[in-house]
Amino acid sequence: MRRRDFLTILGAAAVVSPLGANAQQPTVIGFLRPTKPEESGHLVAAVREGLRESSYDNVLIEARWGNGSEEQLPKFARELIDLPVAAMVAGSVPSARAAKAATTTIPIVFVTGSDPQTEGLVDSISRPGGNVTGVSFYDIPVTGKRLALLHELVPKAEIIAVLQDPTSATYKSEILEIEKSAGALRQKIIAVQASNEREINVAFLAVAKSGAGAILIGGGANFNGRRNQFIGLAALHAIPASYAFSGTVAAGGLVSYGANQTDAYRRAGVYAARILKGEKPGDLPVELPTKFDLAINLKTAKALGLAVPPELIARAEEVIQ
Repeated sequence: MRRRDFLTILGAAAVVSPLGANAQQPTVIGFLRPTKPEESGHLVAAVREGLRESSYDNVLIEARWGNGSEEQLPKFARELIDLPVAAMVAGSVPSARAAKAATTTIPIVFVTGSDPQTEGLVDSISRPGGNVTGVSFYDIPVTGKRLALLHELVPKAEIIAVLQDPTSATYKSEILEIEKSAGALRQKIIAVQASNEREINVAFLAVAKSGAGAILIGGGANFNGRRNQFIGLAALHAIPASYAFSGTVAAGGLVSYGANQTDAYRRAGVYAARILKGEKPGDLPVELPTKFDLAINLKTAKALGLAVPPELIARAEEVIQ
């Protein structure tokens, strides 16, 4: 079996319901993302949920995964276009760019944690234009809040490390917010950079040796796709870690704060349904985040010897026992 066939079956089988006696041919929607299916498959399910909410059930989702690399995205985008697909959901800026380069006619609904206008994905937020629109959980302004929450959770940490991916589109904006927050908190921080598996392993070792009492993990699709590695390293080095996405906390991470990524993919499914029913993507404004969630894993906190303040638990939208 060819690798691309395996990825298609894996991506589709997890989310496509049997057609049963329904003789009508399903609408085919493409899904493109640079991460691994085992770490981001729930996002495909979220797209499916949005379609179902919009009474668009008879859908086959063809998924292509970069498995932690952006290199194959242009190729996979062309594969999806050639199937053909009626629309495409592109998770991440690189996926959206690959999809845009592959077609100017098939509707594209992106989901990104960056500013889509700054990234050149759309002409404007209110009127994207062309065949592209999407959902942004762009939450750079709350990155400083993440540091404040980690400071509150680990008040004895004299140093908090900040690990970022220098290839991420949000890298510079994030560090500015973090430095501003650190100044207000009088919290000492050290900056560490990494962008692949080996560099991340080395970075965690450096953080452990630095004496940092906690670590804040930057955002971006690359880091989100490596959440299992982060969770394992945080446990190995017994260091409290903060993440941008609540799904990481559900998988064993300590704490997260940010826009709900899974809900963003659900809303992308709603947009895809609206487009398939006749609306033009270029006329649909990019949806922006309106709600930010705090998630805490008390089991992980206990393993780290942390006593989570009751007031912090009371403010959390999700608490994992």
